[in-house]
Amino acid sequence: MPRYSYMGRPLKAAPETLEDQSEKLHKALAGAGVGSRREMEQLIGEGRVSINGLPAKVGDRVKPGDLVKVNGRLVKLTWKKQVPRVLLYHKQEGEIVSRDDPEGRPSVFTSLPSVRGGRWISIGRLDFNTEGLLIFTTSGELANRLSHPRYEVEREYAVRIVGTLSKEQMDALLNGVPLDDGEAKVESVVPAGGEGINQWYRLIIKEGRNREVRRIFEHMGLTVSRLIRVRFGPIAMPPRLKRGMREELPDEEVNELMQWCGLEKPAFDKTVARKPRGQEEHEEHAETPRAHREPSVGRAAHPYRRRISGKNPA
Repeated sequence: MPRYSYMGRPLKAAPETLEDQSEKLHKALAGAGVGSRREMEQLIGEGRVSINGLPAKVGDRVKPGDLVKVNGRLVKLTWKKQVPRVLLYHKQEGEIVSRDDPEGRPSVFTSLPSVRGGRWISIGRLDFNTEGLLIFTTSGELANRLSHPRYEVEREYAVRIVGTLSKEQMDALLNGVPLDDGEAKVESVVPAGGEGINQWYRLIIKEGRNREVRRIFEHMGLTVSRLIRVRFGPIAMPPRLKRGMREELPDEEVNELMQWCGLEKPAFDKTVARKPRGQEEHEEHAETPRAHREPSVGRAAHPYRRRISGKNPA
């Protein structure tokens, strides 16, 4: 006798096989690109998700054939492992990393291509006055693996301050700086040149708290006049990625990134694999004249084809 799903369609596998394929609801929704795992758990807790017409609970599992809705809209879950999309974007100052802003400020999401059956999830954030590397993906699992504090993924910044850091101040950064939301520790700080009172430093942290780098220097009585993120985890910002430009990683590099994160990498066909999307630039962007460019603080330390290398230390 044929077996049928909730939708009344014949099942191709036995119920016990489908049960083996089941997955936590919040993880399945994140994998479908609806949002991050944390956001999905919040939606489930608020009663905005249903399974087969019944309200879902945090911890519920879903399997092929289940009907899942978020805010009343059907979500197509992905059971076959697919290569997620990953996009690099050089955020400019004066943009926010949010889809909704009461003040109507420019959003980075308006510069991104459309996604069929999902949405772009930002891996970490940058504040309004900070520029540099932003990474977007369609995989909530990948976003969680790179941005969750427990994985301690490095973020590297080029910081220009008014003044210089003394040896005592640099030691204090490495030993930990007390902030309102807990101690902030810098993994590495290295002088990177500069002119006059404006001095550049390369700084590495393993957290992504709100305005963390700026607050660290404010605590020490120093003003950050410019802040650029130049690396996130194994991905360094390519030198050719100018302000306002974006670039999508090919499937092969996405698989390397997932392997670095310790995630199961989906198989893909090299004959049909996605190629890097064309780089796009805002018309109003003008390249900084050579005489006024910063020292090599904003340039990637790794060749483009070897951006993703090594092994995640976490």
